[in-house]
Amino acid sequence: MPMTITVALLGTGIMGAPMARNLARAGLAVRAWNRTRDKAEPLAADGVTVAGTPAEAVTGADVVLTMLYDGPATLDVMRQAASGLRPRTAWVQSTTAGIEAIDDLAALARTHDLVFFDAPVLGTRRPAEDGRLLVLAAGPSAHRPAVTPVFDAIGSRTVWTGEDGAAGSATRLKLVANSWVLAATSAAGEVLALAQALGVDPQHFFDAIAGGGLDLPYLRAKAGLVLDGRLTPAQFAVTTAAKDARLIVRAGERNGVRLDVAAASAARMERAAAQGHGDEDMAAAYYASFEQGRAPETP
Repeated sequence: MPMTITVALLGTGIMGAPMARNLARAGLAVRAWNRTRDKAEPLAADGVTVAGTPAEAVTGADVVLTMLYDGPATLDVMRQAASGLRPRTAWVQSTTAGIEAIDDLAALARTHDLVFFDAPVLGTRRPAEDGRLLVLAAGPSAHRPAVTPVFDAIGSRTVWTGEDGAAGSATRLKLVANSWVLAATSAAGEVLALAQALGVDPQHFFDAIAGGGLDLPYLRAKAGLVLDGRLTPAQFAVTTAAKDARLIVRAGERNGVRLDVAAASAARMERAAAQGHGDEDMAAAYYASFEQGRAPETP
């Protein structure tokens, strides 16, 4: 019989927890760690071993998968895990970390002789729960068989962007994709806010664009979360969207591109978070159009 692959998953938030469950359902041995252990404990019912420290989680693991808040958090946790890492372990870095952070993470991988895969994912809570994320991955083809079972368990498809994970080609593609997601989310919120302010029934807007090039399933999905009051549990939280938007803006600045829409999206997300919507779905940026985060009465 083939040997069971052991995966250490560091970070069991909105995305990490369902990823851990799907890895266990696929027959992989999963050890999970989260900074707040209480959030990881429910995974034990799904056959996941909950570890007390990052080092405990990664000891003896064939693959380490990081799904943390940002690059600095990932760097900190992997440093904590260092004593349990063994050379040539595959490190699948799935945090949306940004271009600058990838350099630091890849350097840490070299220090510990890890095989580094830059592998952010596209998708939110529901695709993560269904094991249907899109994995964007870069890493050496000779070592891809080690991580293929992991990608197959968490995603419906893997798009390989290069041989060198340290080059960050997958992260660059993720930032490009997220720039569109954030722009569409912000636009959806503004459409609803303007309709509210002008006394326009949002359904009339959807009827007007129905079946045409402007009619997007994503627009309807995000608008529906607002209109139906289904902003919790978040598919993708406002605070995380704000962080990603700032990474996109910085990536543009670093490469001589001004991204006005991304900057505006970041400001909207940050304003919504300040109004108390940070843990809600990013569609809650709708409320950033209004003073104190509350929609006015329809005229």
